[in-house]
Amino acid sequence: MTVGTVTPDIASWPPLDDDKRGPGQQLLDWAADGDGPRLCLVRGAEGSGKSALLAWLLAGTVGRPGLTVHATVPSEGLTTETFAWELGRQLGYGPLSPDRLLDQVGADERPLLLLVPDLHRAGAGPADLPSAAPETLVAELLEPLLTVPHLRAAVEVGTSGLLATHGDVEVVEVVEAVGRGEGGSQGTAQASYAELVAAVPRTADGRPDWSRAPDAVRRRILDTALRTDDQGAAVRGLLADPGFLVHGSATALTAALADPRIPAPGRLREVWRRAAPELTAYHTDSAERAALLHAAAVDTDPDLTEYLRPLAGQHWWSTVWARRALPVSALALVPGGEERKLLASDPTGRLRTYDVGSGAPDEGASGLGTVGASASDGTASAIVRPASVRPRSIAPRDARSALLLDRSDALLPLVTEDDPTAAFALERIAEHHGSAALAEEESLVTALGSGGTQRPYAVVGDRGGTVHVWSLGEYQDVPHSCRVHQQPVTAVTCVDTADGLTLTFSAGADGSVRLWETSAEPMPVPVQQRHYRATALASADTSAGPVLAVAWSDGEVHLWHVFSGRVRVLPWLRGCDGLALTPEGLLVIAGSEGLSAVRLRLDVLWER
Repeated sequence: MTVGTVTPDIASWPPLDDDKRGPGQQLLDWAADGDGPRLCLVRGAEGSGKSALLAWLLAGTVGRPGLTVHATVPSEGLTTETFAWELGRQLGYGPLSPDRLLDQVGADERPLLLLVPDLHRAGAGPADLPSAAPETLVAELLEPLLTVPHLRAAVEVGTSGLLATHGDVEVVEVVEAVGRGEGGSQGTAQASYAELVAAVPRTADGRPDWSRAPDAVRRRILDTALRTDDQGAAVRGLLADPGFLVHGSATALTAALADPRIPAPGRLREVWRRAAPELTAYHTDSAERAALLHAAAVDTDPDLTEYLRPLAGQHWWSTVWARRALPVSALALVPGGEERKLLASDPTGRLRTYDVGSGAPDEGASGLGTVGASASDGTASAIVRPASVRPRSIAPRDARSALLLDRSDALLPLVTEDDPTAAFALERIAEHHGSAALAEEESLVTALGSGGTQRPYAVVGDRGGTVHVWSLGEYQDVPHSCRVHQQPVTAVTCVDTADGLTLTFSAGADGSVRLWETSAEPMPVPVQQRHYRATALASADTSAGPVLAVAWSDGEVHLWHVFSGRVRVLPWLRGCDGLALTPEGLLVIAGSEGLSAVRLRLDVLWER
């Protein structure tokens, strides 16, 4: 919580009914008093206006300095895990497991203020499991959170005894006004499964049309099905309906699929587990939910993949292919050639090439794709390729040669023995930076990237924040260099545009991303500044103009239209260690779960 020097005046907040002014003033006084109890319980009967009071407090803080609510997590239907994901997102960490969230909150230097509506309605899944009871969320996450000294929380508990024994607690009692109540959802809450199904519109061929079902039905029908005495038929029917997977309650589905006793069709349980941290965010667009679920299903569940493909294809991004069998630690597009290729390294250092359009590996091909630890197997050998090399970045010159940044922070040339020109050029770059690092610690290489559609480039970033651009198509004795950052460089890329510009993008350890056009000075302000680390960059000159892709440590991938400054956030499902972007708008994402290719609809990408 951020507390001002004076207590906020309730008169400056949105107006309250007379019967709520007393509880409202008490809640506001508690929120502004950083020295009082760290827990405030908002109590009251059904329909008394408890949730509305928390919403009132939140609304009053918007745009006003002195009092900041850092997260508001409505808890109805949430389990420990889904609550942790949502709280992590709102605090800026991304969706985290409960244990990782507790570690992150403990390390966070901000005084934090949380609002937790509807704790007494938390829980989801089969009634005989602990996850169905709000007490489990309290014991597993809220109580540990409340031991963090710099965290305070206002929690709505209804008439329950949740958190009543916590210790020093402020209690705000909200009394229902005569003739008034929240109501609204009680009819749906008491409805049977058959009544809820009857409220779902039908398609022309008689199937449930979940896209037009009432929100309350979509939220409650799975939990109602779990309580139906029909030997699980209702639950199985919902889980087998891809339309319900796209439109139903993601938190309820997550809780149900966590129970191994519930049969799931195909490999749905595995697919859902992969997508759930993002599906449980507030994605109201059905096409985006379909795109997320489709991305998790590709290369795992063929039937679900094909069902979801048409709806996912309507979104501004959709997954084209995935290859999950082999983790990838470094990735780059191979310049030149009629067929676009990817060059990738796995964590053991094995290099392979892949077809960009399909993700198919080039088995048995010559060149970089088959360079092994020795030449005894009949493949091409390398001038520099000791068995201990583990590339973390790659800058290809062509299909047969590349510059590698090893995990030891050494630049190494990789070329075949019959290409002395490439060997001379790449060895010169490696020697230049190796000698500089020996002379000055600030010159130690920390990042390597590639780029260029007209001619290939290698971009090198160092510990001192300097970016160095080398042409790989012609010999350079020294690079074109400029100090762009005040912190070590963590990722780099470049793109040459149709009008002759060479745009270099770099990320620093301070969370900044900067643009440098190599014939001028770097931009005076960052393209973007975040509290996270940029893990990978890629750029391309597309039909929509130059585009920059930035992968962040919180799991987001940001897509920038460079000349207009417009940005779109792609909510990726897992961590990213490498990116490649084609001029046609195919974004390839690499990480510990292999490769995935995402088609970006450049014609609508930045539309709102």
